[in-house]
Amino acid sequence: MFDRIAPRYDLLNRLLSFRQDVRWRKKLAEFLPEGQSLHLVDLATGTGDVIITLCRCCPSIVRATGFDLAGEMLAIGRQKVDRAGLAQQVQLLEGDALRVPLPDCSAEVVTIAFGIRNVEDPLQGLREMHRLLKPGGRALVLEFSLPENALLRAIYLFYFRKILPRIGGLLSGDSYAYRYLNETVETFPYGQAFARLMEQAGFVHVAYRPLTLGVATIYCGTKP
Repeated sequence: MFDRIAPRYDLLNRLLSFRQDVRWRKKLAEFLPEGQSLHLVDLATGTGDVIITLCRCCPSIVRATGFDLAGEMLAIGRQKVDRAGLAQQVQLLEGDALRVPLPDCSAEVVTIAFGIRNVEDPLQGLREMHRLLKPGGRALVLEFSLPENALLRAIYLFYFRKILPRIGGLLSGDSYAYRYLNETVETFPYGQAFARLMEQAGFVHVAYRPLTLGVATIYCGTKP
């Protein structure tokens, strides 16, 4: 599915989020750990927007590795990495977020943006992030959520159910992909429920910050 929508994926992200996706990725950079010579691993990296943003925002990231199962998304991402002048620093590879081909304790920070809800077993995906981190390393998850305010939630769900799938389907040529989006968002745990999942995976000091009135949330956890 993601291979099918790859050519219009970035355009639709900007359009359908009213460019809030750009702001959210920059906010994610604020949660990066301190330290020098950081190795960043980005799961469900897609077309590389997260990994490029974080490398630009944090000069301490000296190496970044992104993994995704969608080869067409990665092909676009590699072109973007080259244009950004990050080819010596960033590598994008095919790989499953549940079985990342890296040894234990490989990275200081592991990220996943709008991908954990697409993982077959989200708890196992979080455990894999935990495995990849060095002790004291940080996991960052950026994911859609639902506004707590009832009126805002009603407006948001109307947009997600009625408007977004039509625009996404029209511009991408794949209406299923954008119906799938709202279905997964509405059924996926968020807020405290997702924070508990991170704790089950072994993370400590788990915290989260809602963004844009609660339509997305950043979660942060530390490997003890």
